Amino acid sequence: MSLFAAIRLPREILFGKGQRHVIATVAARHGQRALVCTDERFAATVAFAEIIAALKSASIAVLVHDRVQPDVPRDTVAVCVEEARDFAPDMVIGIGGGSCLDMAKCAALLISHGGLLQDYYSEFKVPGPTLPLIAVPTTAGTGSEVTPVAVISDPDRTMKVGISSPHLIAAAAICDPELTMTCPPGLTAIAGADALTHAVEAFTAARRGTDPSLPQQHVFIGKSALTDHFALLAIKLLGRSLEKACRAPADEDARADVMMGALAAGCAFGTAGTAAAHAVQYPVGALTHTAHGLGVATMLPYVMKYNRAAAAAEMTEIGLALGLDGKDRSTAEMADATIDEIGRLFAAIGITPTLARLGLPADKLDWTAEQALGIDRLIKNNPRPFDPAAMRGLIQAAYDGDLAACVM
Repeated sequence: MSLFAAIRLPREILFGKGQRHVIATVAARHGQRALVCTDERFAATVAFAEIIAALKSASIAVLVHDRVQPDVPRDTVAVCVEEARDFAPDMVIGIGGGSCLDMAKCAALLISHGGLLQDYYSEFKVPGPTLPLIAVPTTAGTGSEVTPVAVISDPDRTMKVGISSPHLIAAAAICDPELTMTCPPGLTAIAGADALTHAVEAFTAARRGTDPSLPQQHVFIGKSALTDHFALLAIKLLGRSLEKACRAPADEDARADVMMGALAAGCAFGTAGTAAAHAVQYPVGALTHTAHGLGVATMLPYVMKYNRAAAAAEMTEIGLALGLDGKDRSTAEMADATIDEIGRLFAAIGITPTLARLGLPADKLDWTAEQALGIDRLIKNNPRPFDPAAMRGLIQAAYDGDLAACVM
């Protein structure tokens, strides 16, 4: 028997219009003292006030940390944890975008196990369970509500760093698409493109074998039948509704599709992992200070073109999930049509098409290629191997906007 798969998810995932109203009910099952992590913008909303009032009505004491910053600067986590020390929470609730959820994960980690955040960088460094986490996303993109990773920015490092452990997975993910209704089109586009990139890279990730010890040694283990299921669902939902959600922000059905797509993409890549588009974004983001979702989406068509020789069959399935007609098309033709459709969709929602237009300096292409190639956990997940020349060629093609140059 060769079928092999693994998946790690929250114990409870609740999705649908109005689900924010059950946060207090879910929280009451985990204790009576909640640290709530959010940002200043969401903390000023009526929805947040209603959530806090409901928690207090359920006899849950609340401490609000509402100063979460983008990309979670390392030292801000220590500030949050110190504020919560005397409060002694028995759960953490993250409400907001990916950074708010990642802050909640990191706070739960340090409150539970102490030490410095840098003690836990990389995979499987978290020694045991943390405080229960309830993750409530208000954007549809990162999938952090269901993933085992928290990403932070460390002032001692050029690139952002990750903490990856099954112990970081939320106890409950509560996803209410109504909370995304106020997201502006630009943020909706970047977050949704991030989610679509997660799904495509998870679905085209390398198969890493059937060694039973693989999931015990690595958090991200490549594609499998289970992750494929979630990835294709995400691609279908985002393909049919992301453009609509950007064009008509008040469309409730489109908003629900995009949020479910982001959730499903998180379920996929949280075990399968991502690949070269993410590897390139780390150094590009460090140099350009552009949004993560924008950078990975800029890279995705070029990475897909490079991977076409190794993953044409998977790209055909992606194309079908996007609604393309595969009749009378060869696998190669369908793969090319799929890449074109991804490019068309991203252009329609305003994704920057080249690394040059992202602001990557021309004299940093070699450094970018070197740094991307060194992110082994992502590069080894790519379906087609890289050597230094191939990575440098990919970076140049994405800088120039020359998709054809990715066929190496």
